[in-house]
Amino acid sequence: MKKQMRSSIPLAERMRPLKLADFIGQEHLVGKGRLLHELIAQDRIPSLLLWGPPGSGKTTLATILANSIHADFVFFSAVLAGVKEIRKIVQQAEKNRATTNAPTILFVDEIHRFNKSQQDAFLPHVENGLLTLIGATTENPSFEVIAPLLSRCQVLLLHPLGPEDIKKILQRALSDSDRGLGGQGLEIEDQALEMLAAGVDGDCRRALNSLETASILVLKNSDGEPLIISKQLVREAMQERTLRYDRAGEEHYNLISALHKSLRDSDPDGACYWLGRMLAGGEDPLYIARRLIRFASEDIGIGDPRALEVAISCRQAYHMLGSPEGELALYQVTTYLATAPKSNALYMTEKMVKKEIRRTGSLPVPMHLRNAPTGLMKEIGYGKNYQYAHDSRDGLVAQEHLPEILSGKIFYRPTDRGYEAVVRDRLIRWRKILKQRAQEFDNGKRKKNNS
Repeated sequence: MKKQMRSSIPLAERMRPLKLADFIGQEHLVGKGRLLHELIAQDRIPSLLLWGPPGSGKTTLATILANSIHADFVFFSAVLAGVKEIRKIVQQAEKNRATTNAPTILFVDEIHRFNKSQQDAFLPHVENGLLTLIGATTENPSFEVIAPLLSRCQVLLLHPLGPEDIKKILQRALSDSDRGLGGQGLEIEDQALEMLAAGVDGDCRRALNSLETASILVLKNSDGEPLIISKQLVREAMQERTLRYDRAGEEHYNLISALHKSLRDSDPDGACYWLGRMLAGGEDPLYIARRLIRFASEDIGIGDPRALEVAISCRQAYHMLGSPEGELALYQVTTYLATAPKSNALYMTEKMVKKEIRRTGSLPVPMHLRNAPTGLMKEIGYGKNYQYAHDSRDGLVAQEHLPEILSGKIFYRPTDRGYEAVVRDRLIRWRKILKQRAQEFDNGKRKKNNS
């Protein structure tokens, strides 16, 4: 590759491997005996969806497939092209099949950017085998790819590259004189290499781009000094670390799930970490505050009745202060909720009540529980035999408050944790008193009838 041409192409693009033997990482897919290794060996590629974070090797693997099998390989960007271009590709694929019987493999980069109608446009051609589709996406295909297309593709999950893999890739770029930075006398400090490998969040492309920037800085400021890439230069090249996060995508749901489950498992360290990750990724703090309020009822409830108050106060505090001052209130309530006694009794009560209502419909309110604001209503039995609790010596009355067919049904079953244990003991005591009182009433009624 000529020097002028090479300097105009980003290092990450120049260092893209062209064969499987040079690919680093994703051993679960490309290792000996693994799926992609075997598919290439057999020269047969089914429709695939490569799902993984930026810089994990999706486009590189597609390029390797293109160089490894005998097929017409078409690269297609969902950002730059649309249905019109798909029609042209289909026409060429039909021509190839008719003349040379050569298969056509269509690689669609960022396939999640296609809307439903655009995905529908090549669905029949994937279905009838005219096109073999390889799609690359950073988003969960379950949400972004239409179901008929998803069912015709095998989803391959790519992981963020580990620091050791990133280091191998960077060292190769520094030593490669043809496509990389070799031959320029560049060296990198061990600590600088460690920082760069750990600081790119598994993104190989970002690692190579940062290395290239650092090399430009060291060459520009060399003044005859040894060309050594230091930690300071790496820090300058990387600038602020950007975390993988999409407020409307997969990572959004993954992180809020991790936060919720850490809270439920009473782990303040894990909960605060995932809270911090969401804030660093740009999540709306008020969204987090709403989820914490929900958690206070769903997973704590009466176990600690103050949890809901604290969560609501947190939202008010953030609303008043904003970022960054108000974020400490989010950490405060997260720690409080994580260390509070847990109970899902209210959540289960809600589910049971809703289920019963769906099953039994609009059951009538028992007559004794109805108000009787008019003489007519009183005359026909509204409010008849209602017992006023405050007239009882202990505020307890033995009367049914559910529709007749649900008599005796228990929806709320408190745990023996936190304040709910107090409530549980109280309910047990009350039910014993009411049961005894009901028996006394029945005994008195029988005596009266017998006399």
